[in-house]
Amino acid sequence: MFAHYWGGSAHTWDAVVGRLPEGRDTVRFDQRGWGASRTLPGPYGLDRLADDLLGVVRGLGLDSFVLVGHSMGGKVSQLAAARRPEGLAGLLLLAPAPPRPAPAVTAEYQRFLSHAYDSRQSVEQALDRALTAAPLEGAVRETAVRDSLAADEAARREWPLRGITADITAAVGRIDVPVLVMAGEHDAVEPESVLRQCLLPYIPHARLDVVPGSGHLLPLEAPGAVAEAVEGFVAGLGGGT
Repeated sequence: MFAHYWGGSAHTWDAVVGRLPEGRDTVRFDQRGWGASRTLPGPYGLDRLADDLLGVVRGLGLDSFVLVGHSMGGKVSQLAAARRPEGLAGLLLLAPAPPRPAPAVTAEYQRFLSHAYDSRQSVEQALDRALTAAPLEGAVRETAVRDSLAADEAARREWPLRGITADITAAVGRIDVPVLVMAGEHDAVEPESVLRQCLLPYIPHARLDVVPGSGHLLPLEAPGAVAEAVEGFVAGLGGGT
């Protein structure tokens, strides 16, 4: 079950899913306020997004599943996993927003971030200057730009103005499944140092791997490495998940 980043959509995972072994069951969806779900009404807070994620699980009748969350989707997945839903076998977090907000997330930073997706130009600047270690190209870049602009206005503001600063450390201590955290070597948004300081001390069973050469958008920059990690993680859980 894949949960995308702030600015993404179900299509964020296309290249990852396309590299998984044939027959591996996967679920991707647009989170509330984004992509095809942009007409769903608010609120768009983290708890509502976690409700939605687990609602998809229940609606599909999944009896065994792994959550894979990226950035904002990683924080949503942490909240969902903390509820200990029946059938959850593991949690894989890609460049996740940590449960304890990083010291660098100031009010000034939040105001700046809230305008990152105001226009095509601002999205492209965010992609090139902050989100990636090397520029995205071709269809991958166009999809990233389109997804960042295709959001409900309130949903687009919710994350930088509120979600990013939500402290969920009390909740994530309840996570009771294996957790793999992946960090991009050159991630300027959620650096390895931040994840070691603001995530690993709070989530039981978590271990951290670093993806060489990548920035924050791991599913787009390093889909092969992500797919390999997903498959290895799932295989290590056993039980045919």
